[in-house]
This record gives sequence, structure tokens and C-alpha cells, in this order.
Amino acid sequence: MTPQHESELEPQELLDMLDTPTGNLHIGIVANYSDTDETRMLLTPEACGLLTSSGIKVCMEHGAGVDVSFPDESYAEYGVKIVTRDEALHAPLVLSYAPLRPKDIKKMNKGAGLLCMMGNGLFEAPVIKALLEKEINLGCLDNMTSHNDEQVFANIIDEIDGRAAIMYAQDSLSYLGGGKGVLLASVAGLNPCEVLIIGIGNEMIAAANAAVASGARVTLMDNDISALQVAKQLCGPLVDTIAIHPRVLYNRVKSADVIITGLTTREFNFPKNLSAAMKESVYVIDLNETHPSISVPRTVAMAISNALVNFLSEMSLKNGLVGMVATTPGVQNGMVTFHGKLVDKLIGSYLGMPSVDISVMVSGTPN
Repeated sequence: MTPQHESELEPQELLDMLDTPTGNLHIGIVANYSDTDETRMLLTPEACGLLTSSGIKVCMEHGAGVDVSFPDESYAEYGVKIVTRDEALHAPLVLSYAPLRPKDIKKMNKGAGLLCMMGNGLFEAPVIKALLEKEINLGCLDNMTSHNDEQVFANIIDEIDGRAAIMYAQDSLSYLGGGKGVLLASVAGLNPCEVLIIGIGNEMIAAANAAVASGARVTLMDNDISALQVAKQLCGPLVDTIAIHPRVLYNRVKSADVIITGLTTREFNFPKNLSAAMKESVYVIDLNETHPSISVPRTVAMAISNALVNFLSEMSLKNGLVGMVATTPGVQNGMVTFHGKLVDKLIGSYLGMPSVDISVMVSGTPN
């Protein structure tokens, strides 16, 4: 690395920022965009109360809690100041479930922090350019890891998505949902519905367990035996864990009442010709494209709050987001932009933009 590149990382300035006390956190919560189907939120009123009682200031955009069925008054009772969107965006640390758009990023204070979940918007050049121009320190919670290398926030959403997928399926099969009035579970004298899950991961495991709990007959298929062995341990003997094989896949697709697809260990494309083998009434959902958790945003907010309160409390002790990043490797994993630099290699590669290793920025050690 050349001396010029070393100076661009500015490690000394970062150290100076850590040496300067910033006091307690001041958080601004913004609402979801009304022209999207996003309903999820990061904090409940009770969670905000735990933060305000510890000295952390919280303000929230008017009406931001509507999607999770909490009125402004519920937040105000716990010490949250209800403000306009622009005022919330001016907070030193802004919370938004989905990534912000350029017009909102430009309203933030230079050098402010932003926490959200990873979304497609972050793969748009105008969004990244706006973040860099304002030197916003953006962290995606679902890419961050805990002290024991668990993606806590991502795991929460995956589990809710998987369980809600079964809820979607039952609703679709029922008469009220437009189906033929079928129950997933069996009753005396009848076979249960068959649920076929193709893929592996927390979402699929959660879906399998939820389907079993509902009384369905469940098959989980993947193209990696070791992944199936782990899934068997997590799901128990009531879930058939089977390798993807053309003939077996055909038979399972043919008899399935519900088919849930997601990411497989190795790349796999569902054969189009199998569509002809499906039942006319089968319910199919692709978790690569759909997030059923948007239908239970209050559950999401309550579950995320449990982890986020501890996260923000630790952040307050560590002198804010910059201090949290500098001292916590797991948080570094989730940073997209930091100190005016793009530090997410995947996004950089996708957009053809240069990225910097955040560990180099934090330590000041040249590559």
C-alpha cells in the first residue's frame, strides 16, 4: 500500500474520535416508506423505555409504529419524543428497518450513524454515493455477528420467516384463503397434508419444525448430505431429510400439498417440467423472493428488540457506533460504509466501486 492510500484510511482521526466523549446515545427512529410493502420495525415502546431509562435519548417519526399496531402515545409513555421525519433523520444515530433512500440520506448529519437491515437498495449506486458523500457510518444488523459468531438479528428474521411461511400455507389451503378448505394436520381416519421443503438454513429448519408442529407430514430435501445430517438433528425424526434425486424429487413434488423453496447448499434450479406434476391445489412459496415475516411485524419488533436493546446499551458504553465498530469485530462484519469509505466488498464488487478493508481502517495497519 502506498503512503497516499495509508493516509486515505485516516486511522489517527478514528482514534481521536474515540478519545472524545460523546455522552449518551441519541437515536432517531424513522417509519417505513409508504410505497413499499415493508411493515417491520426494530423497536417496541417497551424496548424504547429500557433505553430511555438508561439515559439514551430516543425520538421517533410520527406514526412510525402504526405498522406494528403501536400508536405514538404508546412510545411517548416510555419517554420517546415524537417528531417529524426530518427531525428523526437529524439524530446522531438513525434506525430504519429498510435501507434509506438518497433523499433521506442527504438530510442526515454528516458523519452520523445509520442502522438497518440489508436490502436491495444498498446495491444501488445512488444510495452508496449518498452515504459516502455524507460520510454516514452504515451498519446492517443482519450481517453482524455476536461474540460466538452467531448472526443474531438474521437468525431471528429467518426463524420468523420460516414459521410464518407455514402460516401462509395454512391460510392458502383454507376456505377463507381461497383454497379448498384443507387442514394441514391430520384427523382420525385421514392422512395429513404433505409439506415439501427444498433447501437448507434457519428459514427452512424453522418451516420444517412449524409444519411438524401443525401436524403435517414433512420432507426436507437438499443436495448436501452433511447439511441434511445437521438438519436431522435440528428437526428430529418426524422430518424426512432426503438428498435431491430426480426420481425422488418427482415423487415428492407430485404428492405435496405445500412446496417451500429456498437456498440449497449447492446451486440448484427447480426443474420447470415438474410444474406439470404438481397438484392443482398445491401452495408454492419461494423464500428467496418472499419474506412472510412482513405479515407479523409486531412479532418481529418484539423479537428484534430483545437483542437490539442489549446492542444499543453496549454501544452507549463504548462511546457510540464508532467506538462499537472499533472494539467489536462482529459489528465490523455488518458495516457497509464507514468513515467515508465503502467497506462492504460484495456491494463494491457488484457496483464496480472500490472498497476498503474495515479492519485496516480500525487498526491503522497497512495491508
